[in-house]
Amino acid sequence: MALAGKVALITGASKGIGKATALRLAKDGARVVINYSSDKQAADEVVQLIGTDKAASIQADASKVADIEALVQQTVKFFGKIDILIPCAGMLPMSPLEATTEELFDKIFALNVKGPYFLAQKATPHMPEGSHIVLISTTLTAASTVMPPYLPYLATKGAIEQMVRVLSKDLGRKGICVNAVSPGPTGTELFLKNQNEQTLKMLSSLNPRGRIGEPQEIADSIAFLCSSDSRWVLGQNLRVNGGMA
Repeated sequence: MALAGKVALITGASKGIGKATALRLAKDGARVVINYSSDKQAADEVVQLIGTDKAASIQADASKVADIEALVQQTVKFFGKIDILIPCAGMLPMSPLEATTEELFDKIFALNVKGPYFLAQKATPHMPEGSHIVLISTTLTAASTVMPPYLPYLATKGAIEQMVRVLSKDLGRKGICVNAVSPGPTGTELFLKNQNEQTLKMLSSLNPRGRIGEPQEIADSIAFLCSSDSRWVLGQNLRVNGGMA
């Protein structure tokens, strides 16, 4: 129970990597706040899996600063502090340059960049020394080939990686470790809804193990970066992709 006594706040935790991470951190002893945007049933199911004494679900739009501030305040009201912060909420619209609208651009940057930025701002006053922030990027920021429709998504993840680089210096002085995990193709609802069978076979073939990743495999790596075992790891981007890139 390496995280016994710790409190984790995870946005987008009702599904996918966020859900898998919530379950893993709870298994390691943490109390967990499950943030969700609209699917209350899914979030409550995660709470039930963990136990109502160790988890709570809170609705908030992780792209809006007012909601983010309320989310942090409710977390502190429930559990008294925040030791682990993981902004997992995100969106993956597929749009090449010529098809990208201003509305889409603003929406994806609000959730994927503004959300984590201000979540860190609002949460850090409640985070004691020895706390951890793990941001989520993607292996595609380092891939040698990438399809044009990933442009807006990868623009946001490039911003996330620069946030990690600078925040690790800033918050490191306060004893808070900031790092990123960059998954490769992973079998989440968000990812799979944009893929067809042919594409999945192609992506699987690029991996030495002949498959894409599972959410639990990403969560296990996140758990390491949330523990004291990673106390000397700051400003790093851990690519969790099974050797794909």
